[in-house]
Amino acid sequence: MTAAPSPEVLRAPLVVEFPFTRSLGPVQSAFLTGLRERTVLGVKTAGGGVLVPPVEYDPVTAEEIRDLVEVAPTGTVTTWAWNPAPRRDQPLRTPFAWVLVRLDGADTALLHVLDAPGPDAVRTGMRVRIRWAAEPTGAITDIACFEPYESEKGRHTPHDGRFADPVTGITTPARLDYTYSPGRAPTDYINALAERRTVGERCPSCRKVYVPPRGACPTCGIATAERVEVGPRGTVTTFCIVNIKARNLDIEVPYVYAHIALDGADLALHGRIGGIPYDQVRMGLRVEPVWTPGGRYPDHYRPTGEPDADYDAYKELI
Repeated sequence: MTAAPSPEVLRAPLVVEFPFTRSLGPVQSAFLTGLRERTVLGVKTAGGGVLVPPVEYDPVTAEEIRDLVEVAPTGTVTTWAWNPAPRRDQPLRTPFAWVLVRLDGADTALLHVLDAPGPDAVRTGMRVRIRWAAEPTGAITDIACFEPYESEKGRHTPHDGRFADPVTGITTPARLDYTYSPGRAPTDYINALAERRTVGERCPSCRKVYVPPRGACPTCGIATAERVEVGPRGTVTTFCIVNIKARNLDIEVPYVYAHIALDGADLALHGRIGGIPYDQVRMGLRVEPVWTPGGRYPDHYRPTGEPDADYDAYKELI
């Protein structure tokens, strides 16, 4: 059955966020604790070079390195790029330059930002210094930014890396904000679900019906446009028993999550099985959707009471 085309493709804001918590080894701990104390530490390699930020293993020999040194808070810009429109959570709210700064006494450059009135005020080779954060916490953000500063070059000096109350762990936020659009075919699928219908699309070549549709046949690589309503009943092709409760999901464990081949579809979709003890769910079980008032998709699937489907009827969909 062919349905009328959807007037508008869906889109919605989406946030993917994963704060990463890690412990620090002795070198990284000393580096971040030093920033809290307004001291920049590097580490000396076997070849005599000084790495800032410091690492725990020599990048050339892979040897463990622990020989810490203090470098100056002044340095030289080795390269830069202007950022005219800062984004949320970037170091400065006004336009700034991303810079690589080789601090005096170091042999490598540190990536940070330079507070400058415009790109004409930035150049490779310019002298800069650290502007420290007003409230240090033991993080790279304790360097608020760099600022132009004319000075003589400094040198590094030995440092034992010992501080009171050292920083031993950090949590790094990782977040991606974007607008997601599922595309034409999934939009039609989602809109049909709101009407308690399940709509797939048929490949014009192999004639298979795919649910949910993606706008192209995954086997033939041909665009699909013929809409086909399937189900609502289907067959459990395979399943798993979930024993660990998910955060923000108000479902008591154990419960069953299954692949369900809807009648008329050539691809199984996912769904939760309810209305039957978890240990009685089986391959071939015939099920139907259960909708909640106002729901835009089935809450779960329950047994229909029909005889189990023969294995040969669904074996190609496992």
